[in-house]
Amino acid sequence: MKKVGIIGVGEYFPARVLTNQDLEKMVDTSDEWITTRTGIKERHIVNEGEATSDLAIKAAKEALQNAGIKPQDLELIIVATITPDMQFPSVSCLVQHALGAKKACCFDISAACAGFVYGIVTAQQFITNGIYKNALVIGAEVLSSITDWQDRSTCVLFGDGAGAAVLSEVKKGGILSTYLGSDGSMADLLMLPGGGSRNPASHQTIDNRMHYIKMRGNELFKLAVKIMAEAAKTALDKAGLKCEDVDCFIPHQANLRILTAVAKKLGLDEKKIYLNIHKYGNVSSASTATALCQAVKERVIKKGDIVVLDAFGAGLVWGACVMEW
Repeated sequence: MKKVGIIGVGEYFPARVLTNQDLEKMVDTSDEWITTRTGIKERHIVNEGEATSDLAIKAAKEALQNAGIKPQDLELIIVATITPDMQFPSVSCLVQHALGAKKACCFDISAACAGFVYGIVTAQQFITNGIYKNALVIGAEVLSSITDWQDRSTCVLFGDGAGAAVLSEVKKGGILSTYLGSDGSMADLLMLPGGGSRNPASHQTIDNRMHYIKMRGNELFKLAVKIMAEAAKTALDKAGLKCEDVDCFIPHQANLRILTAVAKKLGLDEKKIYLNIHKYGNVSSASTATALCQAVKERVIKKGDIVVLDAFGAGLVWGACVMEW
């Protein structure tokens, strides 16, 4: 079996920062309330005219540069997003054109906050099977475009950003195991009800604010802790490893209390968890991708380290990936 690993990473966040103090002027909330319940202090928001593909392209360019790969060498581009520029064409096609990656097959995947992990696992299959050599996986979101800025329970959570990774065959280490799961019976816990074929855009859907994220947070909290812990444990078991073998645990940055509870459930030293939620909030599919990139840049992750990616999101979907860096 071919070994597949990440050979380059990149990230991009819009320049505009929205702090908790800014939100205090927009809705009935406070910095203390947001920080205590989520761990978030600020988030990055696009400027007018910026779209998901713009963020994805910038993250992709950095990942390619770090990997030493030219756009012409790419054979596969996968973009994980729930906030595409438009229904079609795909964000990945827009990225391909901007990069000049003319040889690449392109498609988007919709797996919400677990999208980047789903993309990594998908790209791995193509490389392992010898179909492609070099793949680019991007998690990119402009969640501010679907956030109800009048809903204080959700608007404090989300931000915009993009993270990217180049995957290729490696001689040693790489992806050791993966695990994906889904449960559509709980789809109504987190959804965007308007704009699809079920509820096409109309005056009524707009008046009812159906084009914004709807979330049942308390129920999701309990499920996220349970499922993320189980996903990480399952992936580690498949790799023949234990929690104490993990050098860096990179979870989806959804809520600090969730991540602390997951660590406790796994018996994982909290010092091994990489966190950037305080600076960026929940960036859905870009969350795990950007955290991985920053952990690499900051040398938190070193060659030979065991790294675990772990994510959970709307669908419900979840996934974990164990790698030797």
